[in-house]
Amino acid sequence: MEILITGGCGFIGTNLVNRLLSQPEVERIRTLDNYVTGLRRSDKNERVLEIAGDLRNYEDVLHATEGVDAVVHLGALPSVPRSIKDPRSTNAVNIDGTLNVLEAARANEVKHVSVASSSSVYGANPTLPKIESLATLPLSPYAVTKLATEAYTNAYSTSYGLKTIAFRFFNVFGPLQRADHVYAAVIPKFLAALKNREPLIIFGDGEQSRDFTSIHAVTDALTKSALRSVTSETPVNLAFGTRTSLNGVVSLLQELHDRPIEVQYVDPRAGDVKHSQASSERLTSLLPDVMQPSFVEALKEVYDWYMTA
Repeated sequence: MEILITGGCGFIGTNLVNRLLSQPEVERIRTLDNYVTGLRRSDKNERVLEIAGDLRNYEDVLHATEGVDAVVHLGALPSVPRSIKDPRSTNAVNIDGTLNVLEAARANEVKHVSVASSSSVYGANPTLPKIESLATLPLSPYAVTKLATEAYTNAYSTSYGLKTIAFRFFNVFGPLQRADHVYAAVIPKFLAALKNREPLIIFGDGEQSRDFTSIHAVTDALTKSALRSVTSETPVNLAFGTRTSLNGVVSLLQELHDRPIEVQYVDPRAGDVKHSQASSERLTSLLPDVMQPSFVEALKEVYDWYMTA
């Protein structure tokens, strides 16, 4: 079996490559990346083929997709704040790029496509936990592009018979997640600040909560859905119903850290959702054996990784 991962040199993509390499039935893995947020692999493996290309270029995507059995579409321009600053670029990469992936998969008769959506599509809907049938009320251009990503994917299933599944990611974290850019996620930002003996910056009062999800759960679900050709007519939450405030994360980090942690609270950011928590019923019905590491264990793992990296 041969699998293409778009955005395969990013945080989730790199971890997914490592997970797939442990599967003997996966003979070859291709990654398609333009290296804007991703990094080239330093450890070369004959089973991994890196392809430099851009999702906005259909020919790049068509070439990368030729001959593969499955596509995992992770490539995107991430970040709510980035999308507010530059909505056109986010739209071009995330929506036009997704359409190119789906068209290339259809043209090359790919057997299965999974795509990454986001919990941000729920937006202003206050209901908890987030059930996939809830109304979506995006608060940012990024969230709009992710809603379009999953809608296009489901439409290609009903219109063309393409086997697909769209996962809504919830605040994924773990080893290899970068903190060295302005749009980094909150946990790597916290850990980088701790390592550099700097204060942790929190936008708002810190009581906003997230369903933080271990990278190992995400790569396990993506791997099993690709190998088993798991499909869904509707999007699927990829999280497990936990909810931890940012202040709660700080408290847990303080238990791991040997120095007092300083926190600075600043004004809230536009487009940020106050609370997020998934219903995992649909996920566990489709993938009953999906890995579910505890948040405390996963946080300790990534803390140890950052402190020694």
